[in-house]
Amino acid sequence: MPDPQSVSAAVAKLYDTYPFPPEPLLDEPPPGYNWRWNWQAAYNFCTGQKPQKQDIRILDAGCGSGVSTEYLVHLNPQAQVVGIDISEGTLAVAKERCQRSKADRVQFRQLSLYDADQIEGEFDLINSVGVLHHLEDPIRGIQALAKKLAPGGLMHIFVYGELGRWEISLMQRAIALLQNDKGDYRDGVEVGRKLFASLPENNRIVKREKERWSMENQRDECFADMYVHPHEIDYNIETLFELIDASGLDFLGFSNPKFWQIERLLGKEPSLQERVKKLSDRATFRLIELLDPEVAHYEFFLGRAPLPKNDWSIDEKLLAAIPERHPCMEGWENKCLFNYDYQIVNLSEPEFEFMQQCDSASTPGYGLRNLTKTVGEILTQVPLELNQVRSLLTQQLIMLTPS
Repeated sequence: MPDPQSVSAAVAKLYDTYPFPPEPLLDEPPPGYNWRWNWQAAYNFCTGQKPQKQDIRILDAGCGSGVSTEYLVHLNPQAQVVGIDISEGTLAVAKERCQRSKADRVQFRQLSLYDADQIEGEFDLINSVGVLHHLEDPIRGIQALAKKLAPGGLMHIFVYGELGRWEISLMQRAIALLQNDKGDYRDGVEVGRKLFASLPENNRIVKREKERWSMENQRDECFADMYVHPHEIDYNIETLFELIDASGLDFLGFSNPKFWQIERLLGKEPSLQERVKKLSDRATFRLIELLDPEVAHYEFFLGRAPLPKNDWSIDEKLLAAIPERHPCMEGWENKCLFNYDYQIVNLSEPEFEFMQQCDSASTPGYGLRNLTKTVGEILTQVPLELNQVRSLLTQQLIMLTPS
């Protein structure tokens, strides 16, 4: 088994050769949003309410070329951000990216996740996307990050899934057999390109590449990251929760909860759904990925207590809450818009009027009264039922602050 230092050196060499992600550098803030990188949106998703503070510290652990870091700065205007990565070449791109788009509340350090304890203080939000599965010892890595998470903080994690990446794994092994030097990543890309060009069109690996990955893999940086990476660990639900349990943090949920609903697979067979009810949550997750083996990655949130978990089923509590429009949506102020997940939503007239009232809380020029308008007060002016308000909340179209 390779030691952590040799793995880290090999990974750093790959990303020095092919800085990743290879997104273009802009002289303006990046377009759109990723709600997982918006503190308010992520906190609302995990707890059911708007966070009390906005002046937070964020750690981008394994920031790569700074794509996520740039978003974290621009989507969280009161936050201070620290980005760490082991690749000097990739960090140089990250620094230029953030300088050009004026993401000026960030500090970068060339540092391994293992050495996160060298950073002073704790963080309210830790983001680690596509990193832990490249470590020789992911458990040691996630434990190092967990120690830096403040009480009441969130950790956003992304790691690979073995079932949805099976064909990728096969091609990785094939390329490794044909490479002259496994540390020559440019040779690995050349070998991989030739293999795909040589294989029959009906080959399973070729078909999967065309279905899922070929568009992004036109860029050598993406192709290298996918097919010639020197070290990768792919997870299933069972090994994933071994990693999560080792962190000592609370599992708050997957960021794509609809995928993990068994009803979408067994909705036609109530007797099987009854059997599923006897399973634990983790066993149910395992059943879902076995029946729908498309899971190429797991994206989820962990947290450190104390964290609220609001239940808005009590009418009096909901009526007394203060609503605001969700920060992540495109197309507002229209009834047809894109929600936090870039899915099309069509609002009814009462829903639209309700959200207009919520929106006044973030509109300059409104008085203090509008800043504290409750759900109950808005409903005296808008013909909307409480369950329809709950629907807006479930769809992440509004956030609530408890009274």
